[in-house]
Amino acid sequence: MVVEEMDGLSPKANEVVVQVKACGINYPDTLIIQGLYQFKPELPFTPGSDFAGIIKSVGEGVKHLAIGDAVFGFVTYGAMAEEVVVQANSCFRKPENMDFPVAASFMIAYGTSYHALKDRAHLKEGETLLVLGASGGVGLAAVELGKLMGANVIAAASTDDKLALCSEYGANQTINYSKVELKSVIKELTNGKGADVIYDPVGGDFSEAAFRGIAWEGRYLVVGFAAGNIPKIPLNLALLKGASLVGVFWGTFAMKDPKANMQNAMTLMKWYGEGKLKPHIHKIYNLDDTSKALQEMMDRKVKGKLVVKM
Repeated sequence: MVVEEMDGLSPKANEVVVQVKACGINYPDTLIIQGLYQFKPELPFTPGSDFAGIIKSVGEGVKHLAIGDAVFGFVTYGAMAEEVVVQANSCFRKPENMDFPVAASFMIAYGTSYHALKDRAHLKEGETLLVLGASGGVGLAAVELGKLMGANVIAAASTDDKLALCSEYGANQTINYSKVELKSVIKELTNGKGADVIYDPVGGDFSEAAFRGIAWEGRYLVVGFAAGNIPKIPLNLALLKGASLVGVFWGTFAMKDPKANMQNAMTLMKWYGEGKLKPHIHKIYNLDDTSKALQEMMDRKVKGKLVVKM
């Protein structure tokens, strides 16, 4: 990865150019730069999806945004730069009480987790939610949102200090899955019933064990594969549990149903304004140190979100 000077950007119809102030790092960024994600940008490319900044120019047909507006939003890639071109319907006005690093940490983590719990799992008050990889960006958002939606939240992570943070964010119970047998502890903590909803952004070796700990008619949310390998789960488990395997791809949902995504975003903004959501920023890096930030993410050292500032 190198830092280069490039020509300024211009918007087409229904696009805006944002002067980026901060860019959040998400685990998919580390996969995209390795060519391991669902899509592979043509080289060379600029990574980065979560951004916050100020509108620099506006394309034809854009009505709800103006030059000088402070905004945040998301792109497929390209946000780790001083400027980024954005589809106008993927850009939202930033609340005045939200600073740029927090805004750059918000949309993908909370948008993904709220869509997963509300639209895909239909999480109900009083149900038990198990979150794997619970101290990461989307995992911690899922813990916080699950608690806010009235669930009993079990956070699972690999170290005790990560779980301590999850407890601060509302987890009722915790599991250190580097020390115990995951299925047995899930059953123990739920009095034999199992978890109604399992949120899995990790994949890997723990997915099957977690699925074996799901409740009757449980919903298993397939969010991502931070562990690196995609698990193969015996489908007879879904039959025996009357359970559902539910895919969660927030980016495609946001593009295919922007109205519903906007409604979700407005709810999240309301909760943030009420002090009910507090993104946890692990560390802020300068643009020149982006490669160090990505390496820290790949080394599993991050709790919450990393941010690159311009």
